Amino acid sequence: MPVPDDRRLTEIETRLRREDPRFARAFADGRPCRPREYRYRRAWLLLAVALGALATGVFLAHGLLIAAGLVFAGVAGELFDPHRRERPTRCPPSGS
Repeated sequence: MPVPDDRRLTEIETRLRREDPRFARAFADGRPCRPREYRYRRAWLLLAVALGALATGVFLAHGLLIAAGLVFAGVAGELFDPHRRERPTRCPPSGS
């Protein structure tokens, strides 16, 4: 027996309120904001710090600072992926 459309919409609304309450509240007020997966404030900040560290490391010829800048740039790049939480883990669960 198929589920009525109203029930499906209620389930979607409940899940949305649970996953991103700020977005659901703003949407209900009529002023929607970006969903959580498209908020990049921390990623931009980390990328700026990473590029600053990388530039300083190149200017001072300091290998550890260059490496840290590259690592932080990689982490910032990962934060820009909106679907990073949906990907499966790399390690399979133990079958013991």
